Amino acid sequence: MKDALVISLLSVLPRGPVSRLMGALTRFRLPRLLHRLLVGWYVSHYGVDLDECEGSIDDYPTLASFFVRALRPGVREISAGPQDLVSPVDGVVYAVGRVAGGRLPQAGELDYAVRDLLDGDARYEAGEFAVIYLSPKDYHRVHSPREGRLLGFRYRPGRLWPVFPAATRRIRDLFARNERLILRLACDGGELACVMVGAFGVGRMRMVAAPLVTNTGTPMEDREFAEPVAVARGAELGRFEMGSTVVLLLEPGRVSWSVTAGQELRLGQKIGTLEPLT
Repeated sequence: MKDALVISLLSVLPRGPVSRLMGALTRFRLPRLLHRLLVGWYVSHYGVDLDECEGSIDDYPTLASFFVRALRPGVREISAGPQDLVSPVDGVVYAVGRVAGGRLPQAGELDYAVRDLLDGDARYEAGEFAVIYLSPKDYHRVHSPREGRLLGFRYRPGRLWPVFPAATRRIRDLFARNERLILRLACDGGELACVMVGAFGVGRMRMVAAPLVTNTGTPMEDREFAEPVAVARGAELGRFEMGSTVVLLLEPGRVSWSVTAGQELRLGQKIGTLEPLT
């Protein structure tokens, strides 16, 4: 009953405008004392590890800037094995494995089509996947899971349903319907897709390689870079301005996974071994 009530309330809210309002509030500069109290509550409530953050609370003038805080140099080690695929984020593995029947797990009996998530791209329908959830305590920048070349991106405005368990258990095709930013990376394991999925209160995402800021009225966009952008393993690709989910997709047979569902990850941690192209 509680889950049904939550989803019923969210179904009548104008989620886009409400998310933009929430974002504006997180970017509002409070007086220093109030700001310290707000961020202090956030740190305590969600268990943020301040020892990992670059600078102090006073170096982040708004809650939004604190949310996308940088890490201190050296607090994340990027696994350097020649064929290692690494985690692009801090988070928890929701699901990982081989795509079954062209569909990815959502919750319980619900699943969704890879083709819908990628808005028509069918190359990963028999591929490999990892779904990683970022909680409010996590570091919220997204990094490259492998060295390679960023070929381009697809931006789909979509919906802004929340991704907490009550929603994922009840809203069909939630991840494929939500706002998402699809980054295409070519590496020695073939092409892979790194999909950043927005959510209620999390609609704003940013890219490093292009001046794209989502949930700002920007229309859908497909862009192929005239010159692919070289990226190092562990290089920053983008960021969430509130937490959400990353879906990694690889071509069939290109990775042997070394993580399991429910496992907590740190940026740069090995999550699989790539099979090089022959």
